[in-house]
This record gives sequence, structure tokens and C-alpha cells, in this order.
Amino acid sequence: MWLAGVVKNNIKGGNGSVGSLLVRYVSRTGAVNVRKINPKVPIPEAHSIASSLYDVIKQHGPLTVPNTWIHAKEAGIGGLNSKTHMKIMLKWMRGRKMLKLFCTQVGSNKKFLHCTLPEEPQTDQLNSPPELVLQTKKPSTKRKKETKK
Repeated sequence: MWLAGVVKNNIKGGNGSVGSLLVRYVSRTGAVNVRKINPKVPIPEAHSIASSLYDVIKQHGPLTVPNTWIHAKEAGIGGLNSKTHMKIMLKWMRGRKMLKLFCTQVGSNKKFLHCTLPEEPQTDQLNSPPELVLQTKKPSTKRKKETKK
């Protein structure tokens, strides 16, 4: 009740900047909790579908949803019922930190791409002794001031 009165008063009188900010802030919906996405299939089957999708995205680079669907059909991934099911699986994979979604601006449009996360370093690399890299000083490029005689 009080909030509605404040918003009405601020919108009616003055420039309404406080009221419009308040309305915009209150009307926002929260982000989807991708950790609670239901993959619509049993978990072992979801893991096999996810690993196949992961391989497709890793092999072909960052992909949009339509391109992912095309490559998934070509790869013959079993268990995917439809493009909608694939989108649910991609969300489920993002919740499991297997994929990352990023946005690129293409003209006046946005393009959302799925990519794989960087992998952890191999353990055999960690066991090998680190190589020493010697750094040498670069010669100074500053000129010395000339003294007048």
C-alpha cells in the first residue's frame, strides 16, 4: 500500500525519475536458477546426452542454439527428443558448470553463444618440474641530458 502511494505521488508530480526507477526495480524478475532445471530424462541418460553435446560444442567452437541443433542432428545424439529438449539440456549443463553462455553484439542484434569452459591443467604437467625462464634487462631507451660547456 505504502509503496503504491509513493510511486503514484512520484509519477504524478515532478519528473518521476525516482518513481520510474522504483517501479523498474520492483518489477524485475529474478534470474532462473539453472541448478534446479529438470532434464526430463533419468540422470544417467542426461549425463550421456550432456557429454555428447559437450563434445559437439567443443569440436565446433562457440555455437548458437540453432547451430547446436544442426550439429547434434548430424552427430546423431541419442536421447534428444526435440530442439526444446536440447535447450533444456543446455540450461541443465550451464547449471552444472559444463557450459558458459555469452552474448555478442552483431549490429543492432544480440547473438547468444554456448561455449565450453576452459579445462583444468593436466596432472602430468603439474608433476613435471617447472622450466626456468631467465629475464634479461632491456637497455634503457631514455636519453641522457647533454651538458653544455
